[in-house]
Amino acid sequence: MKTTIALCLLAALPLAAAEEKPVVAIYDLEGTISESGRSEASLLGGLEIEPNRPLTLFDLTRSLKKAAADPKVKAVVVDADDAQLGLSQIQELRRRLQAVRAAGKDVWLYTDSLSNGTALLGSAANHFTLMPEGDVSLSGIYSESMYFKGLLDKAGVVADVIHIGDFKSFGEEYYRTGPSEFAKQQKEELIGGIFDQLVAEVSEGRKVPAEKLRSLVDLGTFTAQQAKDAGLVDDLKHRTDFATAVKAAYEGAKFDRKYELPDLDGPEISGMLDVFRLMFESDKSKSAKTDYIAVVPFEGEISSESIAPVRAQILKLIKDQHAKALVLRVDSPGGSALASEVLWEATDEWKASGRPFVVSMGGVAASGGYYISSGGNRIFAEEGTITGSIGVVGMKLVLGGAMEKLGITTDATQRGKNAGAQSMFHPFTEDEAKLVRESMLQVYGTFKKRIEAGRGTRLKGELEGMAGGRVYTGKRALELGLVDELGGLGEAVAFAASKCGVDADAIKLVPEPKSALEGIFAQPEKPADDDIVKMGRVISPVSEAIKATLGDAKLAALPKPAREAVSHVLKRIESCSDSAIQLIGSDISIPLK
Repeated sequence: MKTTIALCLLAALPLAAAEEKPVVAIYDLEGTISESGRSEASLLGGLEIEPNRPLTLFDLTRSLKKAAADPKVKAVVVDADDAQLGLSQIQELRRRLQAVRAAGKDVWLYTDSLSNGTALLGSAANHFTLMPEGDVSLSGIYSESMYFKGLLDKAGVVADVIHIGDFKSFGEEYYRTGPSEFAKQQKEELIGGIFDQLVAEVSEGRKVPAEKLRSLVDLGTFTAQQAKDAGLVDDLKHRTDFATAVKAAYEGAKFDRKYELPDLDGPEISGMLDVFRLMFESDKSKSAKTDYIAVVPFEGEISSESIAPVRAQILKLIKDQHAKALVLRVDSPGGSALASEVLWEATDEWKASGRPFVVSMGGVAASGGYYISSGGNRIFAEEGTITGSIGVVGMKLVLGGAMEKLGITTDATQRGKNAGAQSMFHPFTEDEAKLVRESMLQVYGTFKKRIEAGRGTRLKGELEGMAGGRVYTGKRALELGLVDELGGLGEAVAFAASKCGVDADAIKLVPEPKSALEGIFAQPEKPADDDIVKMGRVISPVSEAIKATLGDAKLAALPKPAREAVSHVLKRIESCSDSAIQLIGSDISIPLK
């Protein structure tokens, strides 16, 4: 009888459960891994509509977390050679891969080139494979800064810059041809700290003594076989042999390239009916019906235009009682002081609702980026996050020379001694510069007040000693009490979940990323009923003058790094059009390739 009952029970089990295949999740990462999922239009001209929506760090961290917890997933395979990952993104993905390993699963990573980035990411794998004839460029960190005084001279533009804080070096690239001693000292310390992190993390992951790793780096170049002999990689194989080895290790498994990832392909349009369907679906409300944690990303320079949708989203979330916590993901060097204060005020309104406000810092959260983060109940930063830069810059870009090149002259009439202080046709006079400096000191005081109110007794020392424009790694910022914990988006969400009682898997990236085509048909964001005045956009005549003077042909002829640098400069000039007073950090690139 007992045997019969047991057989009956077995027969009652769903066949699907017994036949469910093991899964190998494959992550083939390409291009930029976005924070927000929004693609930016180029400031250098041209309209490109990508059919796909970008893959976000939010997508990846959520997928890898589920892979670690899913008993069906036996291994994870990563190919990141074509990905443009920042240091903070690599550090976060590395921890997610370590969590997969800790769950008893395998992590396979293949690369054609052993670089700083692939070495750091691969240090989390237990099957790290390099192409036998692969390039080995693990030679340390080399960072170059570009200076644009000559470019502005050609355009007839003069940068008139005032600094509050000796280490506040933003703007030097516009009026100098090289760094000041303060800027050089700061860059040396920052690059040195990040290099030490790189060595320590690869050394820990690969079980290679730090001294040995530094000696290999100083060789400048070595072979793939030397990398394997040193223990930096586990095996040398071509891609086809690597794929064969993975398939053999998990025979019968499902190899899933879209494991718990959203559909990035965008809508399929084969006729007008599909267009009408897309228009109809974009008008449907997608209000949440259950409690969740909202992740709102802010990336790029801070200006009235860039903060407007983020501010609107936060104010909208305040009214959504299903939004139980806010995680602000910040990846910004700062920008307009005025716009920074406006976005800070929106986060303060959220805090007044009594719900947790958590900040996750990405690659950089400096100056205005730190300003908008400072009110967080808990601030998380990666060890390699660039943060701090608590200081103020006053800058006016003078167009008089550019107008003369075009044959335009001006004649001014004014009433009021300082009425022409913000004229773009002459530098600050001595009296005007004094007035601007006084305004900057007021902004600087407000900046410090925001930090002191947000951080309170968590600051480990006197704030002025940490300010003055000094820039820190996340690791150093933790020691100073400028941040609370080392970690990334995953850790910030987990903390928010612990504080609001919502499952950490109940998360939403808002606004939901869309492909460019979906964005065209999306309904415009309506202002809140009580949002009487909305934010506008300021177009910079300076960036227009530079583009007009140089011409599209000359810009297109520049090498890609220089072309991207000029595009970046034009974006920063746009942010400076909002206000003469800027909370923005200097550019320090950390190349990992």
